[in-house]
Amino acid sequence: MEAEESEKATLDAEEEQEESEKAACGGNKRVVPGIVYLGHIPPRFRPLHVRNLLGAYGEVGRVFFQAEDQFVRRKKKAAAAAGGKKRSYSKDYTEGWVEFRDKRIAKRVAASLHNTPMGARRRSPFRYDLWNLQYLHRFTWSHLSEHLAFERQVRRQRLRAEIAQAKRETDFYLQSVERGQRFLAADGDPAHPDGSWTFAQRPTEQELRAWKAARPGGRERARLATAQDKARSNKGLLARIFGAPPPSESMEGPSLVRDS
Repeated sequence: MEAEESEKATLDAEEEQEESEKAACGGNKRVVPGIVYLGHIPPRFRPLHVRNLLGAYGEVGRVFFQAEDQFVRRKKKAAAAAGGKKRSYSKDYTEGWVEFRDKRIAKRVAASLHNTPMGARRRSPFRYDLWNLQYLHRFTWSHLSEHLAFERQVRRQRLRAEIAQAKRETDFYLQSVERGQRFLAADGDPAHPDGSWTFAQRPTEQELRAWKAARPGGRERARLATAQDKARSNKGLLARIFGAPPPSESMEGPSLVRDS
């Protein structure tokens, strides 16, 4: 706080020195306008109100109030509708700038009315709201115009970027839908064999046996193979029981060939 007050005092001293130098050079003292910043604007407070309230201290020039965002206003309406309230919301403002014809009056007004009640009368709707005033050193109305133009340009660029992003997402979704429709249309079409999900599974052991048995002479070969397996399993079982060496396959082979 002390640093801010010392900085303001330094700026005031520099401005007074510049004014005295200009007056000494020009002879006549030129009136320089000053701008006061309003950091708080209560609901339903309009530029006409600020002219009437601050006009009693000096001549007021241009006044500009920054309107609240449309998103905030729609959110307020939705909250009121959810609560069952039926009322029309007027446009509210978030901050404002007031120009005085003489910057000395603007300094006095900002210093004397800061943190004081906005409404002097008891029935005033702004009686319980306090002034939030700040004098802007070396700030002109052209600076405010440039600042507002810059904010509008930034808002437009952000809006264009959001629209472009939404368009890209919409195009990607439509392309995906079209690709899916083409895939479903090609499913089962003999002209487009790759359009459906076809898988080839290896035949099982039972399918191989059935396929071999279906060939000419396959039944006899299948019966012979079954008999060989059964005989081999029986001889091996007897050999394990009685401790005899298992029969060699070389002896079984010729007999089976002769039987066939």
